[in-house]
Amino acid sequence: MSRITLSIEDSVAVLTLSNESKLNALTTGMLTQLNDYLVEIELNSSVRALIVTGAGEIAFCCGADITEWGALSAADFSRYWVRDGHRIFDRLARFNKPTLCAVNGHAFGGGLELAACCDIRILSDNSTLALPEAKVGIVPGWSGTQRLARLITEPVLKEIALFGRHIDAQRAYSLGFAAEVSKTPLDTAKQVASNLQNLSLRSNEITKAMIHGAVGEDSSAAIEALGSAASASSNDRDEGVQAFLQKRSPDFKGN
Repeated sequence: MSRITLSIEDSVAVLTLSNESKLNALTTGMLTQLNDYLVEIELNSSVRALIVTGAGEIAFCCGADITEWGALSAADFSRYWVRDGHRIFDRLARFNKPTLCAVNGHAFGGGLELAACCDIRILSDNSTLALPEAKVGIVPGWSGTQRLARLITEPVLKEIALFGRHIDAQRAYSLGFAAEVSKTPLDTAKQVASNLQNLSLRSNEITKAMIHGAVGEDSSAAIEALGSAASASSNDRDEGVQAFLQKRSPDFKGN
């Protein structure tokens, strides 16, 4: 049974976590689905933006399904569950198109880490954010102590990670973590995404890579991607390819 659904409308892809009976807790199957959908959407040139949201109004995502990871050995927990989740979340964080997270209700643990991977977050007025891992004897494992440290101040991160406090939607907005608070976050996210129709998709892709380079989000890949794009558009690149195919020495002009 599919626990993540994909819909595409007006060049905007919407991924919906659909495990509502468990407050959209993430399972191994859902992580695999998320990864597969991200690959599919990234290769779809008709899609200009991605929105991630959750089914229902109680929770966007209350983290990872404890019935799955709780049964793993310590070695398998760190080797597979944490590393695979981190790899997939990194794919979302480094997505080549603008991403929005429509947070409807609670975003706890892995759910908060998932929201942090998107470019902007729009929260419902009943949203609450938390990192409750210490209550079950573990630590944030999908970038909660790393990516979140770039998005909110160190004292606030320590407040929720060490002391178990929750942040409501209005405080998240005042901290700059949320772009907007809305009674209908998915509708608002779609409205924001509709603005991309009048913007250059390629310009946004390059600008996003430049911002990521500045904040340290996969900066080495961002730098090499930008450099590769510049070299690939040069006459020297075309000459080099043709010379190789024709088995001759290239005549580079430096332009």
